[in-house]
Order: sequence, then C-alpha cells, then structure tokens
Amino acid sequence: QVQLVESGGGLVQAGGSLRLSCAASGRTFGSYGMGWFRQVPGKEREFVAAVSGSGRTTSYAEPVKGRFTISRDNAKNTVYLQMNSLKPEDTAVYYCRTVVGNIPYWGQGTQVTVSS
Repeated sequence: QVQLVESGGGLVQAGGSLRLSCAASGRTFGSYGMGWFRQVPGKEREFVAAVSGSGRTTSYAEPVKGRFTISRDNAKNTVYLQMNSLKPEDTAVYYCRTVVGNIPYWGQGTQVTVSS
C-alpha cells in the first residue's frame, strides 16, 4: 500500500509562488511515475504535471507550461510542484497521484487559493 501526503498549499496573490510537496511511503518510490492533478468544485479533476520515476522525463498541461515545474527527490520519497506566476484560475485543490500495480493512489489534497 502507498500513502501520499501533500503539503504546501495556501493563499497567495496573483503573480506569486508556492511550492507543493507530496511525501510518499514505500521503499520503491523511485520506480514509479508521479503526477499532480487539481480540482475545483463542480469540475472534473484535471492533469497538471507528471514526472518519471528517475525524474528525467516530465510533462505538463498547457495552462501551466512555463510556470510550473515538477521535480522529485527519491532519497526523500518526495515529489514537488513549484508554481510560479500564479493566476486566480490556478485556484483548486491539488492532489498527487501514483499508480502501483495498476492501482491508483491519491493524497488527501492541499488547497491553493490565488487572489486577484
């Protein structure tokens, strides 16, 4: 079983920055890709960014390209999402996710609120 715990959310003004963290349990953390998703009330959860197990390959949703950076530290079993130039439309609950043995695991989410 994998446990994921997000942290780092909060309230920030437009143009500001936040760094989210997702700490994972398990000895084989570096074997699995990790992703960040976000959700606002009344809408489906959407993909934000993903990183491969090694950290060498990343991908981003179009709305966040050039502003967000995903990274990981396998020694600390942690994946990060650095969010710069935040916009009010980035306001959402942010979740990290991994898939192990075809089973998806989600964290509890962390709220990010960007004020205009």
